[in-house]
Amino acid sequence: MRTALRTAVATALLAGLAVTPVVAGTAFAADAPAAAAENNGTLVRTETLDNGNVVKVYKLGLTWYRAEAFKNGVSIGTIEANGRPAAGNDNGNYLVLFEDGRTLAWRGNVVSPAEPGLYRLADGTVVELGKNPKDGRFGLQTVDATGKGSGFVYAYHPVRSVWTYGKAVVVLENDGGLAAYVPGQARQAAPVHLGAGVDPKPAPKPGTVLSGPTANGCTVTEKIASVFPYWTVTLTNDLKKGPKAVLKDDTDKVVGTADRQHPVDGRYGLKIEGADTTTPKLGQRTQGGDMPYRWVDFPKLPGNCTTTPTATPSATSTPAPTTGTGTQGGQTTVVPKGGVAAGAEFGTVEHANDTALLASGAGAAAVVAAGLGLTVLRRRAADRG
Repeated sequence: MRTALRTAVATALLAGLAVTPVVAGTAFAADAPAAAAENNGTLVRTETLDNGNVVKVYKLGLTWYRAEAFKNGVSIGTIEANGRPAAGNDNGNYLVLFEDGRTLAWRGNVVSPAEPGLYRLADGTVVELGKNPKDGRFGLQTVDATGKGSGFVYAYHPVRSVWTYGKAVVVLENDGGLAAYVPGQARQAAPVHLGAGVDPKPAPKPGTVLSGPTANGCTVTEKIASVFPYWTVTLTNDLKKGPKAVLKDDTDKVVGTADRQHPVDGRYGLKIEGADTTTPKLGQRTQGGDMPYRWVDFPKLPGNCTTTPTATPSATSTPAPTTGTGTQGGQTTVVPKGGVAAGAEFGTVEHANDTALLASGAGAAAVVAAGLGLTVLRRRAADRG
């Protein structure tokens, strides 16, 4: 691997994220006997999507499942996972069916066509897209901070293949298109090509102070690293107005806020405790449910700013006593259902049903459109190039 490539990776990789392919190695089981193809399977789950479509999941064998989608009662396509995950792509609407019956569906987060090279996924994992010189198949590998690759795994299906790298589920089209989704994570994005205009520095540890604190009277501000790789949170502690946290993505766009009046932003995992005191704390997390918060202190006010805040207390906190020292009241926490809040939109992701990846047996539904359908995916042997 070229020295330049190693240098780029060393500065781009988010440390500590490992790759765990959904299926180890590159061997692929042979097609099932012809008689097995007539197996209609046992219906294990029926799901209704937000757009009104219905998906039925059938079990055909120990590691063999089929998902069939219906619109207005008419079948619009099926995909099968037999020993390996399978995927359908209907104009940017992705459905992944795993060989244990789990499903995952999302829209967007795609680069198409994607040129060979290094890509950073939304969870910080760095992968390399390459092409087999022998047969022209595209493949993927993870690359560590030294530039060493884990070894390419090439497309195993005639249409598209699926792997899990880090926390991200990745769909690779046979023409090189690349899509990814991080189950349960609020922050979603298309794979980022690590080329011109992309900040290649490693993501700092969450909570790391990036700038400040800067004081202006009884208002103090500092910027810290978010729990989302390459995102930041600007913390402002104001004696009169109270604390405020502003979450920005890696393009410096504001995506979430929390303050005294609204101390919880459940969509992006922000929570302020002690919002009516002079010593508030910020909690951050990437998922809902029982995912624990990472806590950091807001910047301290100057020593002469000790008066109890006089702003109207938030609806979720007990009013501060009149003793001169604020106290933390009860908090009302917004807890998203499943991995993320139901119905939330995350950037280019219109909606994702990913509960199945967090709770076994509760598969999410596919997002498909009438007229295009999904190609039946049959298992064919494919040698690793």
